[in-house]
Amino acid sequence: MNLAVIKFSSEECGICHKMSFYDQKVAEELGLQFIDVKMQDTATYRKYRKILLTQYPDKSEMGWPTYILCDSPEGEFQIIGEVKGGHPKGEFRNRLQEVLASAANQN
Repeated sequence: MNLAVIKFSSEECGICHKMSFYDQKVAEELGLQFIDVKMQDTATYRKYRKILLTQYPDKSEMGWPTYILCDSPEGEFQIIGEVKGGHPKGEFRNRLQEVLASAANQN
């Protein structure tokens, strides 16, 4: 599996900015690729838009930020789970681990 965490966020989001101090580090510590997608970065957004719209067809239920855990984000992707909103570092790590454990139990 080629698991990645894709962070969908906005440059104007204070919580998104605060989490950027540790979210990539936590993802990488868990052996996950980290992809940062700012909604204002149209080239990067277009590349991963299909993944976001698969999970949120009209974007109405998204959190800021939204982290989508995905297998093979560059190809025939499969969404494993998500973490929405801002969390302290330890809680963010726990939530990612819960998604990973849930995915492992389904296999």
